Amino acid sequence: MFGFSNPLKKTPELIAAVDLGSNSFHMKVARVVDGQLHVIDRLREMVRLGAGLGEDKCLSQEAQSRALACLQRFGERLRSMPSGTVRVAGTNTLRQARNAQTFLLAGEQALGHPIEIIKGMEEARLIYLGAAHGLAASDASRLVVDIGGGSTELIIGKGFKPQRRESLHMGCVSMSRTHFSDGRLRKKSMGKAELTACLELQPVQSGFRYTGWQSAVGCSGTIRAIRDVVCAAGWSSNDITYPSLLKLRKTLLKLDHIDNLQLEGLKEERKPVFAGGVAILLSVFKTLGIEHMQISDEAMREGLLYDLLGRIQQEDVRDMTVHSLSKRCAVDTKQTQRIETTVLRELEKVKTSWALDDPQYNSMLSWSARLHEIGLCISHSQYHRHGAYLIEHSDLSGFTLQEQGLLAALVRGHRRKFPKEIFSGLPQTSAGSAIYLCILLRLAVLLNRNREDTDLPDYRLEAEKDQLTIEFPTGWLDEHPLTYADLVLEKKYLKNSKIQLKLKS
Repeated sequence: MFGFSNPLKKTPELIAAVDLGSNSFHMKVARVVDGQLHVIDRLREMVRLGAGLGEDKCLSQEAQSRALACLQRFGERLRSMPSGTVRVAGTNTLRQARNAQTFLLAGEQALGHPIEIIKGMEEARLIYLGAAHGLAASDASRLVVDIGGGSTELIIGKGFKPQRRESLHMGCVSMSRTHFSDGRLRKKSMGKAELTACLELQPVQSGFRYTGWQSAVGCSGTIRAIRDVVCAAGWSSNDITYPSLLKLRKTLLKLDHIDNLQLEGLKEERKPVFAGGVAILLSVFKTLGIEHMQISDEAMREGLLYDLLGRIQQEDVRDMTVHSLSKRCAVDTKQTQRIETTVLRELEKVKTSWALDDPQYNSMLSWSARLHEIGLCISHSQYHRHGAYLIEHSDLSGFTLQEQGLLAALVRGHRRKFPKEIFSGLPQTSAGSAIYLCILLRLAVLLNRNREDTDLPDYRLEAEKDQLTIEFPTGWLDEHPLTYADLVLEKKYLKNSKIQLKLKS
C-alpha cells in the first residue's frame, strides 16, 4: 500500500491508531461522539524494536518476531475494523531499517491494515497535535518535548498549530545502547551521554530560544517514567523540575548499575533504557534553559487519532500542504487545474479495468497534477526531476514516506522518457498501480500542452492490463497535428512501461 486512504463517506463510530515506536508499540481505539474522541480500549507492549537494529541497519529476526507477535495480538482487536478507520505509523527505527519493507508486508498481514512510515518532522507534528489535546485550552506558546526510543522531538506551538519543529537523532534506546551497554552507571558514561545529547541539540538551541515559549510540556513513556520517579521520591509534585532531575542523576550514579534501579515508580521493563532517557532530558533542560516541565498524557497515538478524524471529516492537512507548496513554488494554477480536471476524468474511465477504485488514487492524481510543475522554480531544464526531488526530500505535513515516494515518482515520470527504474523502487504491491497512474497523468499533461481553456474532445479510453486505447472523434487528430505528433512520440516512450498505447480516430 502507498499509505493511509480514506474511503469513508460518513464518520464511523470507532477509529483506532497504532504507534510503532522504537521502544514500545501502542494501540488506542476511540469512539467518535459529536466530533469528540472517547478512548474505549488501549494496549501497550514494550517491543524494543530499536534494540534489534544492527550496525548494518537491518532489523534482527528476533526483533521482528517480537514485533510481529505484538501486531498479531493487536490485529485480533483491529482486523475486523473497516478500511479507513485505522492508522498505523512506524517511526525512527522503521525509517532507518533497510529491510523495513519485508517487515511491513508481514506486519500488515498481522494487523489487517496498511502500515505507514512517517518522517521525523511529521512525527513531531502528530506529537504536538496529540499533546495539545491533552492540555487545557490556551493561547500561550508551548514547548513540547517527546523522547522516544530512537528520536527526540521538540515542537513550539500555539493552540493546535505547531510553529517550529525538530526531530533529533537520539532516543532512550540508542543513547542507552551507546553509553550504558554494560549496565554500569558511571559518572564518565553519564557525562558522555549528556555531551552527546547537547551536541545534537546545539544546532537548534538558538532558534528555539529565539522563538520562545510560556510553558514546557513533556509527553510519552520516557518523560512520564521520569516524572513518576521524581514525584514518588518527593523531589517534585506532579511535574518535573530541573533540581529534581539533578537529584535523580545523582541517585542513578550512586546505584552504579541498571540492576540496582529499585526506584519507586519505575517499571521493570523500562530499566534498561532509563539512564539514556534521563541523560537526554537533562541535556534538554540545560540547553534550552527549562526549569519546570508539566506532563501531557497524550502524544503521537492521540495525534494520529485526531489527524485521522480530520481526514474523515474532510479536513485533510495534506491538501493544505499541497496548496502551500504549489504557492511557494509559484506554479501556474490555471494549468494545474486543467491537468487535474482531465486526469480525474481519465481515472473515471479506466478505474475498473485497471483496479484503481480506491479513493487514494483520486487523491494522488489530484496532488500530482497540482505539483507536477513545481520544479520550474529551480530550472526549466529537467524540471520534472527537480520537482520529484523537492517532493521526495521535503517535510510535507500529513504525508507518509510511502505517499511522498509515489508523488515523487508520478512527478518524475510525467514527461519525456518513462523512468521504469523509479517505479521498480516502489513497494511491489504498489508499483503496478503507480505505473497506471503515471500514464494517465502523462496523457493529461500532453492533451493540455497548449495551456489554453479550450474544451478537449470527448475521447474514449479503454484499458486492458497491458494496453490503453484512446479514440478521438473523426477528424480531430487531423485538425491537431501537433497533438498527434506528441501522441505518436508517447507511444514510443511508453514501450519502457510495457503498456501499449493505441490511437484510434
